[in-house]
Amino acid sequence: MKSLSVLELSKLYGINRQTIYNHINKGILSKNSDNKIDFSEAIRVFGEPAKKQDVKEPVKIDSPSSAEVLLLRQQIDMLKNQLSDAKDRESFYQNQIETMQRLLEAPKANMTTFTDQEQPQANAAQVQSAPDTDDPKHDGLTTPEQTENKRIPVPEHVEPEPEKRGFWSRFFKPYG
Repeated sequence: MKSLSVLELSKLYGINRQTIYNHINKGILSKNSDNKIDFSEAIRVFGEPAKKQDVKEPVKIDSPSSAEVLLLRQQIDMLKNQLSDAKDRESFYQNQIETMQRLLEAPKANMTTFTDQEQPQANAAQVQSAPDTDDPKHDGLTTPEQTENKRIPVPEHVEPEPEKRGFWSRFFKPYG
């Protein structure tokens, strides 16, 4: 015979589940070892069902597993969105890195080194101070060759730094 759960039986007969549990507790209705009630037992206690439903029809139940499945699907959708956002961010940052690398590797036509900056100034001073009439080779369009860079001498005598003093030695040691 067909076995029904308490929920299926309550829907079939249109009675409250608590009524079925009360009948089971009083011994009027008995359950199988699998916690289901035989359909013949239900007919004995409650009579023929008023609704002419086929007992083989499954009764849809909002079980916790279906709620869990729905929750898991929502989480999967959320994770897919986060993954696509992360991929978009990664491609954007990768493009930024490539752009910065291209800018760093670009030739620097106007950039000069520190030593190169001093030489044009010295050359310009020599050109302005020297008249072009004395040098037959100089055409005025190019700068004459620089003879020699004169360096400024650094004084030999440099005072040593005073000894660093700790917090307490400032109060207890005399200056010396």
